[in-house]
Amino acid sequence: MTHIKTKLGRRAFIKNSSLAGGGLVLGFSWFNSCKPKVAEALAVEIEMPKEWYEINGYLKIGDNGVVTIMSPNPEIGQNVKTSMPMIVADELEVDWKNVVVEQAPLNTSLYSWQIAGGSRSISSSWENLRMAGATARQMLKEAAAKAWQVPVEEITAVAGVLSHEASGSSAGYGEMASAASQLEVPEEVELKKISDFSIIGTSRKNVDGKKIVTGKPLFGLDVQREGMLIASLVHPPAFGMKLKSFDAEAAKEMPGIRDVFSIKLYDDDYKKMAFHFTAFNELVVVVGESTWQVFQAKKALNIEWENNADITDTMTMFGNDMKVTYPAGMENSESHTAKLKELTSLNAKVARKDGNPEAAFKNAAKIIERSYSCPFLAHNTMEPMNFFAYVTEDHAELLGPTQTPEWMESAVSEVLGLPLEKIDIQMTRQGGGFGRRLYGHFMVEVAAISKRMNAPVKLVYSREDDMTQGIYRPAYYATYRAAFDADNKLTAFHVKAGGIPESPLFANRFPAGAIDNYLAEDFTVDSNITTGAFRAPRSNFIAGAEQSFLDEVAEEMGKDPIDFRLELLKRAEENPVGEKDSNDYDAARYAGVLELVREKSNWKQTEAGVHRGVSAYFCHQSYVAQVLDIVMENDMPVVQKVTAAIDCGIVVNPDAASNLSEGGVIDGIGHAMYSGLTFKDGMPEQSNFDRYRLIRHKEVPKRIETHFVQSNIDPTGMGEPPFPPIMGALANALYKATGQRHYHQPFIKERQIIG
Repeated sequence: MTHIKTKLGRRAFIKNSSLAGGGLVLGFSWFNSCKPKVAEALAVEIEMPKEWYEINGYLKIGDNGVVTIMSPNPEIGQNVKTSMPMIVADELEVDWKNVVVEQAPLNTSLYSWQIAGGSRSISSSWENLRMAGATARQMLKEAAAKAWQVPVEEITAVAGVLSHEASGSSAGYGEMASAASQLEVPEEVELKKISDFSIIGTSRKNVDGKKIVTGKPLFGLDVQREGMLIASLVHPPAFGMKLKSFDAEAAKEMPGIRDVFSIKLYDDDYKKMAFHFTAFNELVVVVGESTWQVFQAKKALNIEWENNADITDTMTMFGNDMKVTYPAGMENSESHTAKLKELTSLNAKVARKDGNPEAAFKNAAKIIERSYSCPFLAHNTMEPMNFFAYVTEDHAELLGPTQTPEWMESAVSEVLGLPLEKIDIQMTRQGGGFGRRLYGHFMVEVAAISKRMNAPVKLVYSREDDMTQGIYRPAYYATYRAAFDADNKLTAFHVKAGGIPESPLFANRFPAGAIDNYLAEDFTVDSNITTGAFRAPRSNFIAGAEQSFLDEVAEEMGKDPIDFRLELLKRAEENPVGEKDSNDYDAARYAGVLELVREKSNWKQTEAGVHRGVSAYFCHQSYVAQVLDIVMENDMPVVQKVTAAIDCGIVVNPDAASNLSEGGVIDGIGHAMYSGLTFKDGMPEQSNFDRYRLIRHKEVPKRIETHFVQSNIDPTGMGEPPFPPIMGALANALYKATGQRHYHQPFIKERQIIG
């Protein structure tokens, strides 16, 4: 085992003598809120104890040995509600069948990273989760040693049972939990060796699985409270507009309508965090007794809108202030495309330069140049935005789906004029996130509405509301060039990438560091269309463009696509170009997933009629390589199989990780092939699924295989890394199948055989 200090020290642990049995709360990061009735509802098949003993902020133990473990982070489908408690349970040495899991509430003073974003839930909490379980285990052992008058080093803990071999003494955790609460918190604990893990690395079923398939209340839309009202919003029809006036008399007379009014969410001088912003600051609110009633009343409103002037906001991103400009005017997708193309021909900001790329291109025997683009995308979570709030004079209760509860708490506090300690935010399971619920303006909206109504309120967006109110994946554009000498060797590589309103460029990622003459440039275009994080931000475009271009370079050189990438990675590993440690990626791990996918896909042994594309990418500290197989059926491309190789460090729950791989693959194929959001005079031209195309069941791969690199490295990201590279693999396979290259998403618009 590995000794590790309980880093937060004794002052971080909270003793609570009022708990049943004199329990002890160890507040590493989280405040416990377990309630026996809730625990019983979550685990019907487990016999609930008569008495609970609080051991620490992560867990409590019942008198019969049943353990409740808190899951701290928002659950958006990535299955952390199962995986995070697995880590605690393994170090605790408890049988998983005796574990009940509860969603932890938000507590800004005691909780750690309670964010669902950046694929960091597991990686950011890995050590704390292990310490929580190990500390509880150590305290239980000390309690047993004291009771049996034997050295603690001679006590073993296995599957919830404490034993002393020499004396023949043994006891379940439930018997020692109360005694453990009287002990001092150990300054150091021993963590298990990786080879001794018994739960981590094994597949465990989703703890909410039964509730999900039987339709039990779990999600924000399921929230019901006595006296609860329903609210909905009306926003300007186009970006670049704002509210001028409205007439609500007809709507107020409709059945069930309680009130219609306008709200201004933030004062003009309010300095927002980057995740506070909303597309439209002033909105019309309709409040009534049912969703149907308020949706119908919205249609009866007579609202006048007017054009915005230029707006410049100051926002704070992780402590750094930045200016964000929203220009006046009604924007159009056609002008967006023209502007991006224009800027690729002009000088841009140099992000990285190795060697002398200008000279290499000037002296090249041959140059190939390709441009790639993608449109804005809507997140389109299956559960539209919603949240519940009940605000009184001295307290605010909020409940619903959010990826950033702590970050939004300050905005709620500001709008309500309540201190943080008077605000209670709890999380439901979420019907999708993908970055959309990082921006929790809907929490602030419902809090303001509840305060105005002096009643419990649930705010519900329609699909059209969400698709036309932001926040979107930016539109991107990138041009790649490669130079070759007379011997057809690659001598220079140049990428210039930009977007609306951000660039997708990662200047220090592969193939940076593998080519003597390398130039990376980027540019941006201001827009009043609100954009934000979308699953694997920026990577979700640049990976596909880069990997498509690398295939063209390999073809130009007459090389196998995987062999070509491995040659570059060998150079990056053995003799990297550029300043020391300037590359973001580990070339050996990158090469490892390519070698694994080559083996598992039988890369060079394809069947007749099967057309293959490969792609590999690094993001969120993980490495993914994918091979996609296409067959042609009735002149239509059909994805037959995807083989994925992933290095994400230690895999906590293989089933959950495989599910994330499969979801990323399907999501990536769908967006690259079908999805796009366009604008005309500032208005989204797609507002529901009749015009916004998502992948359909019949279009998903027939088979997806995921293989994980065996690793002792601490876990890294998994929710996002499988998503970006599949777009390149798809483009490369389509070329092999049809002879047509694809440069502009969605590919369906370029497909000659689909039209």
